[in-house]
Parts: sequence; C-alpha cells; structure tokens
Amino acid sequence: MSERHAEEGAGESGYLLDNRQTEAGARFAALAELFDPVTFRHVDRLGIGAGMRCWEVGAGGPSVPLGLAARVGPGGAVVATDIDVSWTGGLAGHGVRVLRHDVAADEPPGGDGRFDLVHARLVLVHVTRRAEAVRRMVRALRPGGWLLLEDADPALQPLLCPEETGPEQRLANRLRAGFRTLMAGRGADLSFGRTLPRVLREAGLAEVGADAYFPITSPACAALEAATVRQIRARLVAAGLATDAEIDAHLTHVAEGRLDLATAPLISAWGRRPA
Repeated sequence: MSERHAEEGAGESGYLLDNRQTEAGARFAALAELFDPVTFRHVDRLGIGAGMRCWEVGAGGPSVPLGLAARVGPGGAVVATDIDVSWTGGLAGHGVRVLRHDVAADEPPGGDGRFDLVHARLVLVHVTRRAEAVRRMVRALRPGGWLLLEDADPALQPLLCPEETGPEQRLANRLRAGFRTLMAGRGADLSFGRTLPRVLREAGLAEVGADAYFPITSPACAALEAATVRQIRARLVAAGLATDAEIDAHLTHVAEGRLDLATAPLISAWGRRPA
C-alpha cells in the first residue's frame, strides 16, 4: 500500500502511482475512509484548533486539508502542498492555500518557524531524500509546534491476505509481492514506518510517541486494492510479475468479496519542537 503523492521522483520512472490516472480518485477516497479517523484522532489529541497554522505535506486528495481547515477556522491557516496538485481543486474556497512544492528540495512555504502542525501521511516512504525532507519540515515548525508523520511499513506485514487458505489468497499475496518489488525499484523504503520514532528523536524533537493501525477486511481495503492493481497493471505485466489473466482473476475475487484483505500497518509518530 502507498499513498498518493511522492514528493520527489524515485528511480528511473518516478512515482509508481500517478495522481493523473483516473484510479487515483478511488485510491484517495479509500485511503481517506481507512486512515482519516486515525489521522484526526492524533491531530485532535495534539490540540490543533482555532487560530492555528498547519502545513499538509503531499496533500494528494482533499480530505485531510479540509479537516484541518475545519479545526483551525477562519482565524487559522492551512497550506496544502504536493508535486502534483491535480486532486486539490476546490480547496482554495475552503480556507486552504494550495501550492506545488517538493518537500525535499523547496524551502518551507512562508519560511521557517511558522506552523503549529506539519503533517505528512504516506509520503516519506516514497521520498529518496527522506532525511532532508524531515529537516525542512522540522524547520517549518514554530517552537512548541508538532510534527506528525504517518507511513506504511509493508515489510512489517507484507501480506494482502494474512490468512492464506487457498489459491485465491496465494494469488493475492503474489500480486502484493509484485507491487512491493515495483515500489522498491523506485526507491521506496518498505521498512520506513517503524523508524519514525527514531527519525523524530534524531531530528531534535521532544515528547516523541507512536502507534500503529492495521485494518483488515474493510470495504475500503477492497476498494483500495482494486484501484491500486488497476493503476499498476501494465507495470506488473511488463515486469513479468503477473499475467493479464491472473490480474483479471484477482480483480474478480476482490469484487466478489471472497478475500479478507489487509493493508500494511500505518505507523503514526509525533514529536514537538522544543520551545
């Protein structure tokens, strides 16, 4: 599993899941259903509210920027950035400023020390210059501000079907292994999620904490899988990782609800810039 928007190209072909593909909208909707409750549980626990300033890194779809804007209100500000802003249309009318931006190469929007919250979900796993991206996000925090990073860890739980009971589940898991192969070939760190607490401590942040969320057998898991496989279908076939017939069979199994599908664990980690 991966989110929607690598903040820089990785490998010779760039980001595997192109925001400009029609399936991207379905992926964003499924990711929002799965993970927005997790993200906003943390946002609310960190005390993000009226009048605060937030930077959403790698915004992709609209759900997180809109949720932040609702919390900070007209007296606050939300900046949503991504290399590809194709799916952020309409945010400007809801109190969100949208910018095309590369977190590993560009200066923080508005300069250093401006934000009460900087948040990135399912972004850094795809960014090859991760350490530089984290440094720039930390610089963007005001003293006392929070950095909330959320990333998958596919190596921690690599299976699409954790209970492999028959040929349909074995096919599903083989296709998921092919997806991981394609991701790794483009510079994705499939073990990155588990490193987030250490990354935040080494960045000089205080009050570091983390947890994990691991959904299984949700309609959103099925919707995410179908959209993802359709996006990478041609690459799986071209790499010899699957045939068209196998992919058709897998998509049929997913549509019929015959599989208990999981996602990789989402690791959420947070830390505060010392005052």
